[in-house]
Amino acid sequence: MTATPGPSSSEPKAIRRLSENLINKIAAGEIIHRPASALKELLENCLDAGSTSIKVSVKDGGMKVLQIQDNGCGIRKTDLPILAERFTTSKLSTFSDLSRITTYGFRGEALASMSHVAHLTVITKTKSDACAWKASYADGILVDAKTGQKSEPRPCAGNDGTTITIEDLFYNTPTRLSALRSTSEEYSRILDVITKYAIHNPKVSFVCKKAGSPSPELSTPSSSDTATAIRLLYGHTIAKELLHFKISSKEKQRAEDAMDEDEPDDPEGWTAEAHFTNANYQAKKFIFLLFINHRLVESPRMKRSFEAAYQSILPKGSSPFMYLRYPSVTPGLPFPILTHTSQSSDRSTTLLTGGIMGENPLPKKRSRKERDVSDGEEGGDKEEGTSESAEEKRKTYSHHKVRTSLQDRTLDSMFPVPNPSQAPAISDPAEPTPTNAPPKSREIGESECFLTSVKNLRKSILKGKHRQLTEILEKHTFVGIVDLEKCLSLIQYSTKLYMVNHDALAEELFYQLGLRQFGDFSRIKLEPAPSIRTLLQIAVDAEESTKNSNLTKQQIVERIETILVDRREMLAEYFSMTITETGLLESIPLLLRDYIPNLDNLPGFLMRLGPRVDWTSESDCFETFLRELAYFYTPMASASEDQHKAERWQIQHILFPAVRRYLVAQKSLLDRDIVQVANLPDLYKVFERC
Repeated sequence: MTATPGPSSSEPKAIRRLSENLINKIAAGEIIHRPASALKELLENCLDAGSTSIKVSVKDGGMKVLQIQDNGCGIRKTDLPILAERFTTSKLSTFSDLSRITTYGFRGEALASMSHVAHLTVITKTKSDACAWKASYADGILVDAKTGQKSEPRPCAGNDGTTITIEDLFYNTPTRLSALRSTSEEYSRILDVITKYAIHNPKVSFVCKKAGSPSPELSTPSSSDTATAIRLLYGHTIAKELLHFKISSKEKQRAEDAMDEDEPDDPEGWTAEAHFTNANYQAKKFIFLLFINHRLVESPRMKRSFEAAYQSILPKGSSPFMYLRYPSVTPGLPFPILTHTSQSSDRSTTLLTGGIMGENPLPKKRSRKERDVSDGEEGGDKEEGTSESAEEKRKTYSHHKVRTSLQDRTLDSMFPVPNPSQAPAISDPAEPTPTNAPPKSREIGESECFLTSVKNLRKSILKGKHRQLTEILEKHTFVGIVDLEKCLSLIQYSTKLYMVNHDALAEELFYQLGLRQFGDFSRIKLEPAPSIRTLLQIAVDAEESTKNSNLTKQQIVERIETILVDRREMLAEYFSMTITETGLLESIPLLLRDYIPNLDNLPGFLMRLGPRVDWTSESDCFETFLRELAYFYTPMASASEDQHKAERWQIQHILFPAVRRYLVAQKSLLDRDIVQVANLPDLYKVFERC
């Protein structure tokens, strides 16, 4: 480690250990962000304790008092002295236990964090105890609530279970306290958390009320079911339009076998379940509840994909309700394709699209005639002496013909061009390449890197590879851009036509190219070098969310600028992003030769590097930085017609060839970014019936 020199001296500053109290307060800030996050940790502890009844009491949005009472197994008196110390837990004892964890929490940091930023009191009783025990904590240590001196648990009256009270949250961290919203908004966040856990745990009774209020604002019975819980918490309007769908790994495996016979079976099974509204339900806000392995998860990308799927069946401005639980026991399994079968039709109406499978994914026995046709396609050129009857057997029918030449017409060429000089030229392979032909890019090799974090990130890409989808993208033929603003393009593979989200492909491609060239990037020199502060000022002024921040716009600019300037050596070494000591941006990394990102988006890119890059962890830092860099490189539709033409050219002639050459297609792309829209043999069958 190298010490950082001081601003007014050439002598390095002394390196010293942080105090244990400061370390714990920093750690607490990473876990407890607001009353709702504290409640989430406590709710999960209650559920881990086997509770069937959970009662929550709130005062001043949880900032003054947040109390949660359960009827679970309780805490032993002998465990109370270390209850609020960091990394004390009953849920694991050896490293191998991590692979068998079935509880919500296991590190033992939640209560410790709360004791460092609030006054924490615990009243608990096990079934074998004759009385309950009360304990108060400060900075992880048992203390007397009045004097603050070290103390022991005291006997008191109480029921079986545990009651935890948090008072004066963030009383000793005023900066964190000032960042909270109004008491009403914090209370609404608390209600939202309880509502979601009540939906996911219908067998548990949940009650929430404000302190001093005679009646609760939220109440659910025990031994209920999911549909009843949704009706009680979200109303009859949603309940009467609710659809229920369930799928298991066995059903999905049968469908995938048709696409990829070499794909191994899942080592363990899973079952996914969804409750979602039909086309009759319309609301202004999309309600999306997602639980993976019984944990509440926020996934903006999944949320956007489901919203996109509903756009075709709901009026503009309307949104659905969806609750999805995916209790997978094998990490990294792809999400299932959700479909709903209509009562009036034997065809499956895909509401939540995201696959590349055809209408009939299961293989079926071929007839002799079909085998002859297939064998004829694979036979190659006709040998001399072959009889006419044999040639007839090798005949390729029209509906089995595949376009293999990139010189054939594209979608754009089918529309009239105002100026003939703007029409794309089609070159003869024997002739010299014209000036407007796509450039021949050089091979991008993988840089040599010995960092374990980078090696692991590269391995994760290979681990998430979908073999069939990668083959489709490697051998596809570009058809054309359907909608530049919606980022939709058509590609062909074999006799199938696919609609793809070229922005999603581009973002994943540029992330992988960034990881591929880590530490060995070419540079885009910026001349004259712009000021980072000026660029940040432009982005912050245009960003609406900064209005709700407790920091002024100038403070936000200065904070992000300090982050980037302080890390300029690392940014230059690993990412070829050169920043001077005075804050001038001299260069940015070049990910793909002949592809220049839209520099109008440079201010926004720099602004996002502040809050969206995890600068505290090496692996997370590299991944989040490269994700933001990839997002900056992703083509985005502009207002100018001239820029539209340039973007279309780059997408067709640079982006898709690079996708064909470098992209390792991830299974996640199947969720929403590539959909089969036509199959030539099926289209011929339709016309035969007409």
